[in-house]
Amino acid sequence: MVPVPLAPPARAAALLAAGSLLLTGCGGAEATDAKAAVTLSNCGHEVRVAAAPRHAVSLNQGTTEILLSLGLADRLAGTATWTDPVMKGLEKADAEVPRIADNTPSFERVLDAEPDFVAASFVSTLGKGGVATREQFEKLGVPTYVSPSDCAGKDNSGGGDGARDKALGIDTVYGEVCDLATVFGVKGRGDALVSSLRQRMKKATAGIDASDVTLLYWFANSESPYMAGCCGAPGIITRALGAKNVFDDTHEEWPQVNWETVADRDPDVLVIGDLTRKSQTAESAAKKIAFLESNPVTRNMDAVRHKRYVLLSGQAMNPTIRTVEGVEQVAAGLRRSGLVK
Repeated sequence: MVPVPLAPPARAAALLAAGSLLLTGCGGAEATDAKAAVTLSNCGHEVRVAAAPRHAVSLNQGTTEILLSLGLADRLAGTATWTDPVMKGLEKADAEVPRIADNTPSFERVLDAEPDFVAASFVSTLGKGGVATREQFEKLGVPTYVSPSDCAGKDNSGGGDGARDKALGIDTVYGEVCDLATVFGVKGRGDALVSSLRQRMKKATAGIDASDVTLLYWFANSESPYMAGCCGAPGIITRALGAKNVFDDTHEEWPQVNWETVADRDPDVLVIGDLTRKSQTAESAAKKIAFLESNPVTRNMDAVRHKRYVLLSGQAMNPTIRTVEGVEQVAAGLRRSGLVK
C-alpha cells in the first residue's frame, strides 16, 4: 500500500461529515470521535467500520503485535495463530488478551468471542481453507481486514505461499499500521509507531555495505525446506543491507528447495527461523543447526563450517513490524561475522 497525499482540510472534513474516510496514511492527529465511521480499500475489499472497534479479534501474530503496539489490548477480545513469543515489551499487554488458539481457530470459536472487527495477516487465514472467508464474517456484520503486504503485488491464487510480481517494500507494512490506527481511532499513536520504526531502520542500516555478502533464509522444515524467494519480507531485509539472497531468482514467497541446490549455492550467511510452533519439522533454530551440522549434504557448506548463523523470529521473516527487527538483527550478525564493518 503506497501512502497517498492527504485530502485538503475542507475535503477531509466533508468526507468525515459524510461518515467515511478512504485512507492509506495515518493522517496525523489523534481521532477524538470514536463513533465516526471509517471506510478503506483493503485487498480488493471495501471495509466499512461504523465505529472504532471495542471487541476485535486478531487471527495472526503479526496483526496482533501491531494492535498491541498501538496500545489496544483493552479493545481485543482474542488472538490466535502464534509462531513465536510475543514481541519484547508487549508481554504485559498480551497477557491481558484471551488467546483463542495457538494455531488456527475454528470459525465457531472466533464467533464465540463476539468480535466487532476481525484482522488477519494472511489472505489464506480469511479465505477458503482458513478460519472462514471474509464474506462469511461480513454477512454477520463483522468487518474484516487483511495485511496489505500479503496482497500488494502478490498472487495468492496458486499453491504454496503465493508469488510476487514485484518486491514488497517496508512502506506497505507502515501502511498497515496506519490503517489499523485509523480504524481504531488512534491515528496519533500510528504516526508515533511508524516514526519509531523508520528511525530504527535508519539506525540499523547506517554505514553498512553488504554488497559482497550472500544470504539464505530458512523458515522451516528439514525434509523439504522453505527458503525465502526474492521479494517478501526477507527481500526487505536483504535490500536494506545491500546484500544478495541466493534465491533471489525466484518470485515464490517461500519455495521449497532441495538441500543439494542449497549446498550448491553455498551462501555466506544462513538466516534461520527460530520458531516455537510445532507444525513443521525443525522449527527451532537449535534443531535447524543440528540438522545442518550433521547432514552430509550441508555440513561442508561455508556458512555451516564457520557457524555463520543469524537467528530470527518467524515474525521477523514475515512482513510485519518485526521485519524492522530482522534488519537490525541481520545487520548485527553480519558485523559480528566480520563480513561487514
